[in-house]
Amino acid sequence: MRTFTPPSGPDRVVFGRGTLTRTRAEVERLGRRRILVLASRSTAEAAMALEESLGPLAVARFDGAVMHTPTEVTEKALDLALEHAADCVVAVGGGSTTGLAKALAARVGVDQVILPTTYAGSEMTAVLGETTAGVKRTRSGPEVLPEVVIYDVDLTLGLPLPLTVTSAANALAHAVEALYSPQATPATDAMALQAVGDLAAAIAAIVADPHDPGVREKLLEAAWLAGTCLGAVGMGLHHQLCHILGGAFALNHAATHAVILPHAMAYNASAVPEVMARIARAIGVTDAPSGVHDLLRAAGAPASLRELGLAQSDLAGVAGTAARASYPNPRRLDVPGVAALLDNAWHGRRPAGTAAELSLLTTQVLASFDATPNPRARRLLRDLVWHLHRFAIGNDLTEAEWRYGIDFLTRAGQITDDNRQEFILLSDTLGLSSVVDVLGGARTPESTPSAVLGPFYCDDPPDASHGTDLAKGMAGTPVWADLRVVGPGDRPIPGARVDVWQSDDQGLYDVQNPDLPEPQLRARFFTGSDGRLVFWTILPSEYPIPDDGPVGQMLAAVGRHPFRAPHIHFLIDAPGHRRLVTQLFVAGGEHLDSDTVFGVKEPLVAPFERGDGPAPGGRRVTSEWRRLTYTFRLARGPHSEAPGNPASLA
Repeated sequence: MRTFTPPSGPDRVVFGRGTLTRTRAEVERLGRRRILVLASRSTAEAAMALEESLGPLAVARFDGAVMHTPTEVTEKALDLALEHAADCVVAVGGGSTTGLAKALAARVGVDQVILPTTYAGSEMTAVLGETTAGVKRTRSGPEVLPEVVIYDVDLTLGLPLPLTVTSAANALAHAVEALYSPQATPATDAMALQAVGDLAAAIAAIVADPHDPGVREKLLEAAWLAGTCLGAVGMGLHHQLCHILGGAFALNHAATHAVILPHAMAYNASAVPEVMARIARAIGVTDAPSGVHDLLRAAGAPASLRELGLAQSDLAGVAGTAARASYPNPRRLDVPGVAALLDNAWHGRRPAGTAAELSLLTTQVLASFDATPNPRARRLLRDLVWHLHRFAIGNDLTEAEWRYGIDFLTRAGQITDDNRQEFILLSDTLGLSSVVDVLGGARTPESTPSAVLGPFYCDDPPDASHGTDLAKGMAGTPVWADLRVVGPGDRPIPGARVDVWQSDDQGLYDVQNPDLPEPQLRARFFTGSDGRLVFWTILPSEYPIPDDGPVGQMLAAVGRHPFRAPHIHFLIDAPGHRRLVTQLFVAGGEHLDSDTVFGVKEPLVAPFERGDGPAPGGRRVTSEWRRLTYTFRLARGPHSEAPGNPASLA
C-alpha cells in the first residue's frame, strides 16, 4: 500500500490492495463522525461492506447515483444528508458516484472520501458536471475537490470487461487531451505520456485475463495519472462533445468516450502533429488516431454512436452546439468539421487518411512476424520494422530518396570482399558499432572497456613468439609492448590468446596492400605463466578509413573527416572469461576527440612513453623508440560469439 500527498488535487491519496479497510481511519483523521455512504445500484454490495467497516460512523446510505449527475437525484441525496446531519460523504463507485459526492460538497460543504471502482479519474479534479433539463454544465472550485481518494485495486477486479475497456478509454481521453491543452506543462506531459502508454498496454492485456490483479493495478495507477492531468489542465473538443451527448441524450458516458476519442484526435491531428507523434510512440503505432481506434475496437469497445442509441438526425444539433461553445482546442472549431467528425463517429468509421493507411500497413507487417519461433528474433524484427516505418513516415521519404538508399546499400555490398567490409564501416561511422560495444561493455563493467572490432580483423593470424617484431623491418618508430592479461583480483591469466593488428605508419593495414607476401603488423600471441606478453611493433598513426566507396562519399557529403585516432587492436580470449575486443589509443595522438567511428574511450588512451636506456629484448635501436605498458582485465563468464559468427536468430 502507498500513501502520498500529491502536488495538486486531493489532500491525500491511498493506493494499494485491500485499502477499503483504511476508510474509517481516513474519516477519523478528518475529524468527521457522521458519514453518508454514496453508491449506485452496481456498487451497492461494496457500499454495504464499506458501511459495515465504518461502524457507527455510517449514519445513512444512498444507492441512487446515476450518470451525468442529474440535479433531481442530487436533491434526493441532499435531503438524506440533511436529515442525518452528515458531515462527510464516502462515495464508492465510478464517475457517477463521485459526481454526486461533489454536488453535495458544493451545496453543504461536506468532506469527501472517494473510493473509485472504475477508471473515470474525476476523483482527482475540482470539476463537477451536472445535468439539468437535458443540459450538462460544468463548474469548478476548491469546494468540490475531494479531501481523500482511496484506490483499492480489489474494488476493480469484478468490473465487467466491457465497462473496464470503456472506462479505461475515458482515462485515456484525459491523458490525450492533457497533452495538447494550453495549460500543459513538462510535468503534466510526463504524467500523460506515462498514462497513455500504460493504459494502452493494459487495455490490450486485460482482454486475455480480465481478473489479472497486476493488470488491474496498472490500469488504476494509469487512471490516477490521467485523472491528475484532468485536474491540472483544461480539456478540449473531445470532452465537450462527450458532455453534450451525455447531458442531452443520456448516452453511456464511458462508452461515448470510447467512440468519440479517435475521431476527436483525428480532427485535431493536423494542428498538433508533434503531440500525435508522441502518442503514437507511446502506444507503439505509426498513427495515433487510427491506433487508438484499433486498440479500443480490438478490446471490444463500441465503435459507433449509432450503437449507443443516438439518432443520426441529432448530429447536426450537436455539431452546432459544440462549435459555438467557448473552450480551448488546438484546431479552430467549425460546424462542418465537427459535423464530419460526428458523422464518422456515428457510422463507426476508422479514422481515414494517409496516416491511418500507413498505420494499418505497419500493423500488418508487424503481425507477419507474430509466429516467429525465436522470441528474440521476433522482437528484433518487429522493432526494426517499426523504426524503419517511423523513419520513412516522419521524414516523408520520397521514392527518389528510397531508391538512392537502396543504391547506396547495393554499392556497399558490391565493394565488400574478403579484405574489406563496407557494411561494418557504415555501422562504425554511424556510431552503431560503438552503441553495441557500449551495451556489451555495460554487461561486464569490471573488465577493460571494449572497442569496435573494425573492418580489418582476420581470422587465424600467424602465431608469434614473445619478443617478435611485428613490423618486420617496416618504417616507423619502434614500440616495445609489455602487456599483462589478468582476471578478477588481478590474478594473471596464463595461456590467454591475444590477437594483435594495426596499421602501418602510412595508415594502411596489410590486407589493403595485395603486394605484401605475408601478413604484417598482425599476429597471435599466448600469454606466459605470469599472464604477460611482449613484442616489438611500430607507433601507429592516424589514418583515414577507406573513403573510396559509398561510406566515404557519405562522410564527404556531410562534411565529416574520415580519420581514425592512432591505435592498436586487440582481441583477447581465455577459457572461463569473457572475450575482450578493444583498442589502445596513443595519448596525444590526432583525432582523439573526433574519431570518425566514435571508438575512443578515456581508459583506453595509453601513454606510449619515450624509451631510455638500452632497448628491451636485446634489440639494437639507434633512433627514438617508445614503450607501451598496459594491463588488460577480463571478466569471468562464458565466451562471447566469435567475430564473424553472430548469434543465430534461426
